[in-house]
Amino acid sequence: MKLRQTFCGLALAALLAAPPAWADGDSLDVKVTEFDLPNGLHVILSEDHTVPMVATNIWYKVGSANETKGHTGFAHLFEHLMFCGSGHVGKGQFDGLLERVGGNNNASTSEDRTDYYITVPSNALPLALFLESDRMGYLLDNMRLNIVDEQRDVVKNEMRERYLNTPYNKVYMDIPSIMYPADHPYSWPVIGSMEDLTAAKYEDVVNFFKEHYVPGNASLSIVGDFDTAEAKKMVEYWFSDVPKGKVPQMARYNGPVELQGVIKKTVTDKVDLPRRMILWHSPAEFQQGDATLDILSAILTGSKNSRLYKRLMYDQQIANSVEASQMSQKLGSIYCVDFMARPGHSLDEIQAIVDEEIERISKEPPTQKEMDLAVNGLETAFYHLVERNSGLALYLNRYYCTVGDANYFKKDVERYRSVTPQQVSDCAKRYLLRDKRAEITIIPEPKASAQTGAEKKNAEEAK
Repeated sequence: MKLRQTFCGLALAALLAAPPAWADGDSLDVKVTEFDLPNGLHVILSEDHTVPMVATNIWYKVGSANETKGHTGFAHLFEHLMFCGSGHVGKGQFDGLLERVGGNNNASTSEDRTDYYITVPSNALPLALFLESDRMGYLLDNMRLNIVDEQRDVVKNEMRERYLNTPYNKVYMDIPSIMYPADHPYSWPVIGSMEDLTAAKYEDVVNFFKEHYVPGNASLSIVGDFDTAEAKKMVEYWFSDVPKGKVPQMARYNGPVELQGVIKKTVTDKVDLPRRMILWHSPAEFQQGDATLDILSAILTGSKNSRLYKRLMYDQQIANSVEASQMSQKLGSIYCVDFMARPGHSLDEIQAIVDEEIERISKEPPTQKEMDLAVNGLETAFYHLVERNSGLALYLNRYYCTVGDANYFKKDVERYRSVTPQQVSDCAKRYLLRDKRAEITIIPEPKASAQTGAEKKNAEEAK
């Protein structure tokens, strides 16, 4: 056991000059060093002295898909518990220690993973590693029933604020059960259910941590202003004493998921304008067709000149908003076209145009100009993200944990550059079927006064 409790901010040794991560300009040739600790933790280092900052990202391969029916919400609950103190970090000290050195931190949870990220000045890298290693190895030393109950209530309040009481958002609690069969790991929302959070026993929460938060189920990436040899020593020092544990099984589902017909659902909410989401099952993240559907989204709604945006928002001015997106996930993705009607216009009026444009691109491939604009826009957004240490650290982990190759940048960009207009057309024809989709409609709650003609029409259409 190291004397973690005496940690008071170790100073880094003098940093040696090294070429930046983007050694070949925009070729995405990221220089990385990878190694594994004996306890199973995978480590990815990318040295870059452009700015005197360092970002760490630790990616645990545990998300809501690793939960079970009746025990949902645990992965997201730990996103909160991991900031409440550990064996050598008191309650409230995690954020305080980082703030005192000018650092910041946060976390996110999805169906497939939970990642925790920290950005600090380069001389505070030891502090970031100390904090991450302590909550990986010693979180349970500090966790008590009162802490779990406190954070359980915080998550419930978050559910109320972000979903149940936010206009248009409560429908997101229903989408998983609409799109997936009951035995599928994606059939419940990432945040879990109010009932499961209430019923969760302290022992269940502890066991979930013991099963999933082990070094062999995690990957640590570090990007920024450090010396690789020194950083490796720091990682070994702070993480080598974390017990190995048993690597859990990955979430799986046997067989494809397919909607049998058109599923329609209508919900009322405290909103002013009606909104509809059309949802299809689509290829899994990084699988054939995933990048193609990203390009299709850009062609449909990615800019003011894109097909649906221009037609619905500018030419005919019947929609208040419209957005198409490929929501990529490991066990299968969802493609969504989401639109809101302007006063005096109906959702069916908009949907007819959406269907018309999808059918048109299914029969006639997009122009090369449309393809170039879409790919250039997607690449620009990608570069803006990974030019930051924190974004690059995130992608190193995303690539390693999803495709097994941390330095997948060139191949990822090539996925988009190699898509042909005909492939976009074929994808629309194959996946965006009129007879196999979900149509979820959100309409304003009835008012005491008489409904307007447009409100009555939208309510009637949604039935």
